[in-house]
Amino acid sequence: MMDIKLIAILRGVRPEEAADHVAALIDAGLRYIEIPLNSPGWQQSIPQMIRQYGQQATIGAGTVLNIEQVDWLAKVGARLIVTPNTQPAVIRRALEHDMLVCAGCATASEAFTALEAGAQCLKIFPSAAFGPAYISALKAVLPPEVSVLAVGGVTPDNIVDYLQAGCCGAGLGSDLYRAGQSVQQTAAQARRFIAACG
Repeated sequence: MMDIKLIAILRGVRPEEAADHVAALIDAGLRYIEIPLNSPGWQQSIPQMIRQYGQQATIGAGTVLNIEQVDWLAKVGARLIVTPNTQPAVIRRALEHDMLVCAGCATASEAFTALEAGAQCLKIFPSAAFGPAYISALKAVLPPEVSVLAVGGVTPDNIVDYLQAGCCGAGLGSDLYRAGQSVQQTAAQARRFIAACG
């Protein structure tokens, strides 16, 4: 489990409930948490979670689209940037701030563009549309040390297939958290993912 990187995606979480869900994720054993920038009140949630839980987990933002957002996130102490696309300027700026960058890509060309810009991690999205076999084929042309995460449609039932295809982990989206669900459900799903990874 130590070498498997699982990023919890709290898309749609509201500022007033974020702390309870983040605490549940950390208690379950998850150590990477992103709040996407299309969540309500993310300008409150992200700094608040960094202050409360930044020593226990790597907390940052997803759906990061431009360098202005990167600069703002750096000021509040975010340590993780997840992008939905391959944007070299965003990747480079995040690296200037010593952030961990997980760049969204789908093709070999996008993957190499992200790597040339300095991304430490590639997010293959939407993974469910491509499947583990596609990721395995893509991994064959990438440098062996490149970290690849499956994101989009990853569940406790299929995560092992992506790990066997060469992924070092996954971004856990709606199968982990859906806006409005209970903290108990978040905790239960987090435990299922952890158990599935063995």
